[in-house]
Amino acid sequence: MATNPDVSVTLARNATVLATVGGTTFLVDPLFASQGALPPIDDTPNDRNNPLVPMPDVDLSHDAVIVTHRHPDHFDDAAKEALDPGVPLFCQPEEADAFVEEGFTDVRPVEDAASFAGVDLYRTPGRHGHGELAEKMGPVSGFVLAGDETLYVAGDTVWYEPVAETLARFDPDAVVLNGGAARFNHGEPITMGVEDVAAVREATDAAVAVVHMESINHCLLSREELRSETDGVLVPEDGAEIEF
Repeated sequence: MATNPDVSVTLARNATVLATVGGTTFLVDPLFASQGALPPIDDTPNDRNNPLVPMPDVDLSHDAVIVTHRHPDHFDDAAKEALDPGVPLFCQPEEADAFVEEGFTDVRPVEDAASFAGVDLYRTPGRHGHGELAEKMGPVSGFVLAGDETLYVAGDTVWYEPVAETLARFDPDAVVLNGGAARFNHGEPITMGVEDVAAVREATDAAVAVVHMESINHCLLSREELRSETDGVLVPEDGAEIEF
């Protein structure tokens, strides 16, 4: 069991997590496809079909859904078909219309802040890579979930000043980062690698966990490598409840 009763997080696979704050559970970035059902992400060193691993047997019950951005490893057709179309679904404003067009009837775009079932939600900045590549990757967001305790789900971002500012502003009790050092054949990684994770660890007293590992073909940083090169960072296996 998690040691903090007010915040608990279970990793399903990749960035799909069940984040519970004050008894309210948010399903974040649902990727429901069967192992190998999706094509590989192009222009990467690894051409295996996605997801690389099966979905573990976890309870995916939830009160609401959060989609940090609509890249297919964060929201896929299988999730679209499986989710209740009436579920409260929080997202970036730029992507709200796409969910409505897909038949979701309670889409709640978050410009800055929202609230749900006693939890305050704050949308936070992200940068999906570096330089021109980050621009091409499109808008991404993180979310802070605040009840009696505060959880920061950073989303697909690298370490940069707005992440530091988010940590300083909200002083979270727990942080979930998307790792894997996802990359293409050219350019720098577009999600956090060892140095990014270490920078977050240095910047906060919060418990820090890293997900988005070993599930998608362009995520090349392994759990073993991340564990060996960082201190004080939780790197859960798929299906595990993260013990903050």
